[in-house]
Amino acid sequence: MKGTISIDRLESIQLNSGAKRQLRILHVVGGMSTGGIETWLINVLRSIDRSRFHIDFLVHTDQQCFYDEEIRALGGRVIPCLNLRSNPWQYSRNFSKILQQEGPYDIVHSHIHHFSGLVLKLAYHAGVPIRISHSHLSTSGVRLKIARKLYLVLMNRWIRLYGTVGLAASCQAAADLFGCNWQQDRRYQILFCGIDITPFKENLDRFTIRAELGIEPETLVIGHVGRFEAQKNHQFLIEIAVKVAQQQPNMCLLLVGEGSLRSQLEEQVRELGLGDRTIFTGARSDIPRLMLGAMDVFVMPSLYEGLGLALVEAQAARLPCIVSDVIPSEADLVGDLICRLSLSKSPATWAKMILEMKHKSLSQSTVLSIVENSPFNLTVSNQNLIKIYQSNDDCLVQ
Repeated sequence: MKGTISIDRLESIQLNSGAKRQLRILHVVGGMSTGGIETWLINVLRSIDRSRFHIDFLVHTDQQCFYDEEIRALGGRVIPCLNLRSNPWQYSRNFSKILQQEGPYDIVHSHIHHFSGLVLKLAYHAGVPIRISHSHLSTSGVRLKIARKLYLVLMNRWIRLYGTVGLAASCQAAADLFGCNWQQDRRYQILFCGIDITPFKENLDRFTIRAELGIEPETLVIGHVGRFEAQKNHQFLIEIAVKVAQQQPNMCLLLVGEGSLRSQLEEQVRELGLGDRTIFTGARSDIPRLMLGAMDVFVMPSLYEGLGLALVEAQAARLPCIVSDVIPSEADLVGDLICRLSLSKSPATWAKMILEMKHKSLSQSTVLSIVENSPFNLTVSNQNLIKIYQSNDDCLVQ
């Protein structure tokens, strides 16, 4: 494929050109909060060679987000660009102005699913040579209105026209954004987002961590990590927890995250009598610590997912995982820890499986060996990402 070079050719270019040229990359994301995509991106920034790669983030909010300060401390910039949904024309002008004033950029890497079509089109007209659309979602089965369908047709057309690379978190995510025949186009490929395995190697004092959260040592803790949005299906999760509590009163539901539905969910747990047995932690940066030290079972009844990186983290923490069968199977690393259930099954059925699997465990060495040798290892993921970034001769040599 034009613009692709072999490893030998890459090494030759680097030797002949002397110092390696720093590539300038602009990631486009809603905001750098503590979601799975954002946590992967901050891990990339932490671990990548910043003398070779300068990374900025274009965000769609002017509110301070969880990782903003760390990005700046690591030499990156957080650049607001507003009005994506409310005024696409103004957004387009703002975006083009940012590329002109803050660039030039060698790569624009967009993580905003179908809206990436507009981003790639604007990047193309601004002369950005590498334009990447990255699919982190699979929304198959979601009912769409006619206007939404027309919008998707246009965005998908622009992604095909203006994208030079297409990445996806799973095969389902690839089909969702690039079409069912995505494998026939050499621009498109799977790139698994990686997790930092180091925190999962720690030996933690569960008593201390639970005490910090106000959880008794013998309490059964059902854990979940995810944004409080409809996709994550928290309402069903709470109904499951009610059924567990009926059989094991000494239980706790630990919900990690933030989102627009938080107040609604807080009201639901109060109405169902779980108010004193549910903990909303808010946004946290110590997910591995909470998984290892506080949770007994991880439950993920999502309506749809591009992959479900929190599920990979839960397996690294050796947690039994009860998850919906719509989650892409690529996330199943440790089969003995995973039980898949249909969302058509009753909350009582889910609760029964939680109680059956709550004592299931594997050794730390066994689990970490599996995760460490998988493509979800952050080191492997970063290496694959760098190869993609370096796949254009013009971006390697001035």
